[in-house]
Amino acid sequence: MKRLLLPCLGILAAVGLAACGSGEAPPETPRPVLVEHPAGGPAEALATYAGEVRAREESPLAFRIGGNLVRRHVDAGQAVRQGQVLAELDPGDQRLQAQAAQAQLVAAEAELARIGADRARFAALVQERLVSRSAMDAQDAAWKAAQEQVHSARAQLDVARNQAAYAQLRAPRDGVIASRQAEAGQVVAAGQVIFTLAGDAGREVAIALPESHIREIAVGQPVEVELWSAPGQRLPGRIREIAAAADPVARTFAARVALDAGAAGAVELGESARVHVTDSGGRTALSVPLSALQRAPDGDHAVWVVDPATRTLKSVPVEVGALGESRAPVLSGLAAGDWVVSAGGHLLREGQQVAPVDRDNRPVDAGAPVAAADQARP
Repeated sequence: MKRLLLPCLGILAAVGLAACGSGEAPPETPRPVLVEHPAGGPAEALATYAGEVRAREESPLAFRIGGNLVRRHVDAGQAVRQGQVLAELDPGDQRLQAQAAQAQLVAAEAELARIGADRARFAALVQERLVSRSAMDAQDAAWKAAQEQVHSARAQLDVARNQAAYAQLRAPRDGVIASRQAEAGQVVAAGQVIFTLAGDAGREVAIALPESHIREIAVGQPVEVELWSAPGQRLPGRIREIAAAADPVARTFAARVALDAGAAGAVELGESARVHVTDSGGRTALSVPLSALQRAPDGDHAVWVVDPATRTLKSVPVEVGALGESRAPVLSGLAAGDWVVSAGGHLLREGQQVAPVDRDNRPVDAGAPVAAADQARP
């Protein structure tokens, strides 16, 4: 049996090898890949920053003089009008100083009148040559000195009256009291902040820009503001101001985003917001998911694009801008109609046969024209 079995096995092996050698290898099964069109639009965000809604004009309000705060007429969150009295100090000392200055002015005017009468008598005596010319010169000098005393006393009275008026703290413009730092009965110093007034001139969003993006953002650059209280609704704005120096601790640059006049009324002071910054050069027209980016042999970025005719992959080098949280802006290298592999690119190779599918796992016709809705898809 062993002698018969061995020859049979050899014959079967030879027949199998002959059959394999004469046939062709089975075709490779196309690999399913997730594809999408590059998202488009010049407003595609390069980066997003958290911020807070602030007033464009924020004025710390303080008394010009010190004293006891006897009355506070407004509180935080209250709307005020220009010239409205916000708080008052005890005006007793200032009134006394004004009365003293008034008395000094009356005394100076009386002295001026007396010296003026003497000067007139000396002038008559000089005409009759009964007094010397030098005595007349002395009277003229005394009269001029008395005049200056009157001017000085009048100026001191004006200062005293101003000091009395400074006992009332008035609103310099229309706005809202953003915060209060003092209470009635408190003794405050000159220049100590009592209120912070948020003017009605406009609303802005305060953000902090990292050093890595500071050269990609410029004053006047368009942005979009999205409130945490209204997700999905974006308000137009522009970068109005960027600090010249970074914060020494946080190493970020303070910036202000001015909202358009029509959008300023839709926000409230203190609201949290997100600022979506776009490309300042206006070159950003397309973007792809970060997962679609691959490292090209030369070290630059590339993406896998499906050839619509052959349904094979080709590596396309692209120029990208500053990377965002989930997407990368593509400055050159792609067209709106390209089908880009959005995930799993590290498992693919050049020329590989693929079966493109969308996010709902439906087959995609890679040769179909791009719909307008697909081009604008985020």
